[in-house]
Amino acid sequence: MTVEELAPLSALFASYLETFSACFIRRPTFKHCHAYCFGLLGDLPRKSVEPIALASDIAVRTLQEFLRDHTWDHQRLRNMMQQRCASMHTPSPGHDFSRASKRPMADKLGVVGIIDEKGHPKKGNKTPGVQRQYCGKLGKVENCIVTVHLAMAWQAFQTILDSDLYLPESWANDRQRCRDADIPEELAHLPKWKIAINQVKRALGNGIRFDWLTFDEGYGLVPEFLHSLDKLGQRYIGEVPSNFHVWARKPKYKSLRKEYSPSTVYNAARWSDPFIYAQQQTFVLKRKTLAPVKWEIKAARVYLVEGKNSHRRPTDRTYWLIHGWQPETDEHKYWISNAPPGSDVSLLLKVAFSRARIEHCFRIASQELGMSHFEGRSYTGLMRHLILCQLVMLFAAEQTDRLRGEKSVHLDRTDCPCVELHHSVLV
Repeated sequence: MTVEELAPLSALFASYLETFSACFIRRPTFKHCHAYCFGLLGDLPRKSVEPIALASDIAVRTLQEFLRDHTWDHQRLRNMMQQRCASMHTPSPGHDFSRASKRPMADKLGVVGIIDEKGHPKKGNKTPGVQRQYCGKLGKVENCIVTVHLAMAWQAFQTILDSDLYLPESWANDRQRCRDADIPEELAHLPKWKIAINQVKRALGNGIRFDWLTFDEGYGLVPEFLHSLDKLGQRYIGEVPSNFHVWARKPKYKSLRKEYSPSTVYNAARWSDPFIYAQQQTFVLKRKTLAPVKWEIKAARVYLVEGKNSHRRPTDRTYWLIHGWQPETDEHKYWISNAPPGSDVSLLLKVAFSRARIEHCFRIASQELGMSHFEGRSYTGLMRHLILCQLVMLFAAEQTDRLRGEKSVHLDRTDCPCVELHHSVLV
């Protein structure tokens, strides 16, 4: 935002920040937070410590120490933000989704949690967690850090709730390097799916209730991740790769023979009886700035795999397996969901495609709020930077929602990259 655009919101922003002042022991430290957040919200071309400090007439070293060394509770700040979202930006307990009028599909979706990761290219080898690894932003292996994020979307409102650094094994095994980067001794290497589960638990603990959780195949490929969500009682639909294994029918015998083994979803969606006899449907994916996309859909109930190797067994319950094929590009997608048997497949697909909303959040966070602009060697500084970016994003989301007012808005706007699905049954 430019200085002229920010001026009318300055008082509102200051009042908003004041609600989190309890996280700061000393008033001067809170004033540094105020300056840093205004820098993130402003129009600086680069939103790292030095440009923000110079623009705020604060010594660069002072603002560096604010992020890295000063005593303030950034974890409490993150929890308070989540609690604010739970109380102000989720439906009331008695909300009736079936009686939605202005935005029926948005209301039917409820609160959607979205799990995804983001790569941040970096130079050098001192930034916490940096190494050559796949960077989604660049679409290739590059020197970068990777952060795991949990976002939420409720009607037209969307924001990032949580962010954590993915610590590679090479870092976790080099404790001296971790100490040099201010990484806590208790912080060990965790696979990304476990980081995501911890984030979901934290959000639930802060009062947020997700009607749905969605994610890409990087998380869906791990059966333990899906079973962990089941244990939390969390409803989900997420992508899985074509080599993900399921049983289309429960095997008659426990055996290692091929005919009793699980098959890939690629084979199950093409050759198994539940899919051969399933009704094919056509879903049109409507988008605001791009041409509509047609998907051919088949859905059936399958069993997931529990255990490993010779101890593999089918789950006691069934799950939705949805196969989508786009004729124009010959693209295939597969989704798994623990939604109950009578669920509306069009609603499941609506939730699945709403995962695109986190890309909008990432674009705002990186290009407008400087989430990728962190320059430092401290893990504490990095985490505080991510949390303050979330703090500013929440304010921006609230003001966008306020300025939008009561006018009728659909989820296929240019600033909200979601989809509108219509379907017809093919005979």
